[in-house]
This record gives sequence, structure tokens and C-alpha cells, in this order.
Amino acid sequence: MKTARHGARQGGRRSWFMWGAVAAVAVVAVLAYPVIGSLSGGAADVARTAAVAAAGGSPVSTPTATPTPSVSPTPTASPSPRSGAFARTHRASPSATPPPPSTTAASAGRINPGTTYEGDATHYEAADGNGACSFGPSDDMMVVAMNETDYENSRACGATVLVRAANGNAVTARVTNVCPLPCAPGQLDLSKQAFAELADPQLGRIPVTWSLLSPDTADTISIRYKDGSSQWWCGIQAIDHRNPVAKLEVDAGDGWRALPRTGYNYFLSENGSGCGGDIRITDIYGEQLTVRGLPVRADVVQPTGVQFAQH
Repeated sequence: MKTARHGARQGGRRSWFMWGAVAAVAVVAVLAYPVIGSLSGGAADVARTAAVAAAGGSPVSTPTATPTPSVSPTPTASPSPRSGAFARTHRASPSATPPPPSTTAASAGRINPGTTYEGDATHYEAADGNGACSFGPSDDMMVVAMNETDYENSRACGATVLVRAANGNAVTARVTNVCPLPCAPGQLDLSKQAFAELADPQLGRIPVTWSLLSPDTADTISIRYKDGSSQWWCGIQAIDHRNPVAKLEVDAGDGWRALPRTGYNYFLSENGSGCGGDIRITDIYGEQLTVRGLPVRADVVQPTGVQFAQH
């Protein structure tokens, strides 16, 4: 009996020992799981980083997620109406009042509207008023030769400028000619008649300020083909335009083709493309006027009946 009871006690101790071992293993497994998972995740991140680097990209980090606070977002300030980005992206709603026409030139070149320039005024004998712009003789002697820099390969031709002297006198003159070096940027070489409206021509040179005008005029634009023009080669000129001409295009059959401009104020089609076809003229403000099929009549002024808007 004593031996049997002793065996039972030993069996009970072994049973309790086995159950204790099982419980200990379970606790260790539970505690070790997050560590194993963390190590596994780290191994995955290392593998992903290595794969991205092998592909030539930048390693991508996995951010730790954080709870999003339940607060109202701070409102973003609207851009100022005067900012350039706003002006490019803002679109008025259909019910909004349309803004006034812009006076900003789309492609003004060196001479911009709304800008005052400074320089010296000199004078020359303008004879019949003709000059490098090739407009021809004129009864209006209120003309000016623009310095070569601001003449800009005849881009200034036909521009009307308001010139003011320090004594308060002013004159309006039209660009018909170029003043080569040593005329400096900003300098105007006025006809003697125009200079006399500002000061005594005997002074020879005076400081002035000047700015571009978009004049009130009853004239409409005319087109002239250069002498020697034909269907195989032509030079085209616009005359009596209110605003300076930025571009002249011809209908080449497969679309509009911009013609290169010469220093003597003709646009050339050297292979005859578009000669005698439709012509499209664009002023410095971006307005486009289309003239339908004027025939090639060399050195003949052909009226169009259209004119650029005043600004």
C-alpha cells in the first residue's frame, strides 16, 4: 500500500510538471510572436528596398501610421487676383460680368503699351516722309525714325508714339524709318517738322520721354504686294494699321504659314506659297484679321475694309 501511494504521488507530480511545461511554452510563444513578426516585417522591408535599388529607383520608406486628428483643416488662402498664377488659371463663371478688354500686348516686342521710355530726340530732313519701312511718300510729316535697337527688324514700323519734352510740349509721330548707330536705344530721330513742335531745331538734341499709342483713325488697313511679286515669289506688306503688326500669315493650302519679316517691312514668301491667297494679320495685342484672296498686283495698294481695335 505504501508503495502504491508513493507511485500515485510521483505520477501526480509528473502530471503537474508536464502541464506546467506546456503552459510555459504557450506563454513564451505568445510573448515571442510580436518579436518574430517584427523581424519578419523588417526582413520584408529589406528585401523590398533591395529590389527597388536594383531596379534603379529610390528606396521607398514605409511610414508609420498615425491616427488622424478629428479637427477641421485650416483653410488655404485664395491667390490674389493680381498674381500671375491666378490670372492664368482663373475662369469667370458664366454669370460673372466680363472683365474690361486687356491693354496688355500679347507679343509687343521691345516697345510695350503702357510703358514710358526715355531717350534723346534729334532731327533729320525727312524729305517726302518715306523711309526704311517702305510705306512710300506721305503728306503727313509728323514722322520719326526709330533707333535700330527698338526698330527691331521693322517690327516698330507703323507704330504711333507720343513724345514729350521737358518743357511740356508734346507731339504725336508715326514710325516710318530707322535711325542706325550711333542712335542709342530709346533715341528718336524726328523729322525737323515734328522736332519743331517740341523745341527749336537749332538745339539739335533734347531729352524726351515717349510711349506707344493706339490712335483713333478713320483709315482701314491696306495690303501691297512688292514689285516683282508673282504666284512663284511675293513680298506682302500691311499699310495704315492702327497697331504695330506682330505677324503676317498666308493660307498655304494645308494651314496658315507665318512669313519671315524683312528689315524693309515686307513679309516674304520665297517659294510662292500663299501668294494671292488669304492673308491673316496679327497685331501686338493678339487680334487677328483675315483678308480674303487679294490678287497678286505688284506695287498696288489694295484696301481691305478692316482695322484693328483701339486700345
